[in-house]
Amino acid sequence: MMTATGPRHGRATEDYIKAIFKLEVGGRPVSTNRLAGEVGVSPAAVTKAIQQLAKKELASHEPYHGVSLTDAGRKVALEIIRHHRLLETFLHDILGYSWDEVDAEAERLEHHISEKFEAAIDKLLGYPSFDPHGDPIPELNGEMGPKRGHCLTEAEQAEAVRVVRVRDGDPEVLQYLGRLGMHVGAVVEVIEKHPFQGPLTVRVDSHDRVVGREVAGNVFVERCEPLEMAAAGD
Repeated sequence: MMTATGPRHGRATEDYIKAIFKLEVGGRPVSTNRLAGEVGVSPAAVTKAIQQLAKKELASHEPYHGVSLTDAGRKVALEIIRHHRLLETFLHDILGYSWDEVDAEAERLEHHISEKFEAAIDKLLGYPSFDPHGDPIPELNGEMGPKRGHCLTEAEQAEAVRVVRVRDGDPEVLQYLGRLGMHVGAVVEVIEKHPFQGPLTVRVDSHDRVVGREVAGNVFVERCEPLEMAAAGD
């Protein structure tokens, strides 16, 4: 459970914790090399950092088997992610930042805001459940809903879908998708899936667009209900 007076651990430690949380899938430990690639440092530096996390009981590490967060480490990770995604939403909805700008700005701010400030922007925003990219915002009690949607490349030809989430790792991809009108909430009709891993032709806002599969792999969608499709056509 997140509290309003939890200890702060320093930016480097929090960055490692967030990276481990991001890379853990299905409870499987994260390898040193994979964590080094995510954080952008040498495996030797990662090993030293992991040892410090283990001393603080924020992570458990078994040589040659990888690192996993403890319950305490997971609590810290969720608090940082909550800060980050609330900040992204605040920057986008209140300050007018574009969705390709908010990730880097929130990365700089997430380690420094107080719990009072976090509560204030949460209230100002109307207690949002998702950030501008469609990622779930952890609740104050530490609960976080699952990521929504399936990849656009898996949509059927002639299927109408609604964008519910977009990967935020590459600002240039976000800029490109924004120019195509493929923001969160947009209705997309898959016109044609070209064979042999070719591009997709999609219809957005009555315009046909050709989107490469690599870019489409960053977009996650849910099937549209008939009423949604009718509204999109108005």
